Amino acid sequence: MRIIASAEDVAEGAAHLARIEPRFAHALQQTGPLPLRRRKDGFEELLAAIVSQQISVAAANGIWRRMKTAKLTGPRKVLWASEDELRACGLSRQKVRYAKALAEARIDFKALRSAPTEDVIGILTEVPGIGVWTAEIYAMFSLGHADVIASGDLALQEAARMLFDLPERPKERALRQMAEDWSPWRSVAARALWAYYRVEKQREGVR
Repeated sequence: MRIIASAEDVAEGAAHLARIEPRFAHALQQTGPLPLRRRKDGFEELLAAIVSQQISVAAANGIWRRMKTAKLTGPRKVLWASEDELRACGLSRQKVRYAKALAEARIDFKALRSAPTEDVIGILTEVPGIGVWTAEIYAMFSLGHADVIASGDLALQEAARMLFDLPERPKERALRQMAEDWSPWRSVAARALWAYYRVEKQREGVR
């Protein structure tokens, strides 16, 4: 299992994609070098993902700051906290339930670092509040798995539509099938598509 640990790894994947698919070569000419985008792994990263679901970045950042101030970002603290304490930070009742479920799951995050992608996704999605997209993003950026694509991501779907000149945005299954050709660097393909999406949307704004 290839792990993306450096910008050089991303560049290697990008070069491979440009060789096998001219459209990626075109996208990479527009975007320039792709970002590494590695994050920390562990409980806090997944808790932050739960906090940010279906709300704005600003709102999520505000809630997370309050949780950090209240020292409610570790599994034991979340487990022991009352619903009122978590709600006071801004969590909805549903997200309180999800946060508690994550703490109760007692995931072995160290073991996840060497687990296959399918196992990571399977373990994480057993926790209420963690869907396939969140698990794939965690595998991609917190664990550095090189061959993952979050095909349910709307920006990736729209970028694929634009780059491959498709009549409509590919649904999750269709994008997953397209991405099979991009293995073993699907995580880099995702980075390229996100970067291309930003470039194209900025260009539309100029018009």
